[in-house]
Amino acid sequence: MSKLAEFRQLEKHLAEQLQALEALKGDAGLKQEIEFETKLRALLAKYGYSLKDIVNLLDPHAGRRAPAAESKTGNRKPRQVKVYKNPESGEVVETKGGNHKILKEWKAKYGSDTVESWLA
Repeated sequence: MSKLAEFRQLEKHLAEQLQALEALKGDAGLKQEIEFETKLRALLAKYGYSLKDIVNLLDPHAGRRAPAAESKTGNRKPRQVKVYKNPESGEVVETKGGNHKILKEWKAKYGSDTVESWLA
C-alpha cells in the first residue's frame, strides 16, 4: 500500500471516529454516567474512601477469589521422572522434562530417537 493510500485510509478512519465521538457527546445516557461518576468520586473523596474500599465493603471475598486460569494449573497431573542412562559413558540423568542441559547435549550429539531409547 502506498503512503498516500495509507494516509487517506487513516484519515477516513479518523473522521469516522470523530463522528462517533461527537454522537456520544450528545448521548443522554453518557451524560448521566459522567454525572454519576463525578458525584461518586466527590463523595469518596469527602469521606476518604477509594473505589477499592467500596468494593471490599460490598463484596469482601472479591480480592480472595482465584482466577479461572490459575485453578486449571492446580489440577495438572505431576510429571513423571524419566531416567536416561548413556551406554557409552554410563552417566545417568534423571529429569521430569526435556529441558535438561546434559539431555539436550546428548540429543544434539546422538539424535533424539537414540537418546529416547536410553530410557531406563
